[in-house]
Amino acid sequence: MNTTATPSTASSMATADTVDSTQSLLKQIRSHEVSIAELSVLSSSRSVYQKNGNIFFRTTVQQATASEQKQLDTAKAKLQKVNIVRGN
Repeated sequence: MNTTATPSTASSMATADTVDSTQSLLKQIRSHEVSIAELSVLSSSRSVYQKNGNIFFRTTVQQATASEQKQLDTAKAKLQKVNIVRGN
């Protein structure tokens, strides 16, 4: 059985990985946007739980919103980088 990839096969595999990566990033972005919207509805005096790794920590709405916004910005930057690489 031939296990070596032809140039066209390697190219299509790279394209598929890029598409999967883009879709994954878009899902992450949407998830962070929804989280920020949900947090904005809560009272500022309310405590919330935020997942960090496999553990949930109690925090304030403001800290959770700031963390989600930072993760959203990071995901958007990664998406932009993927799109730039994909465009070349």
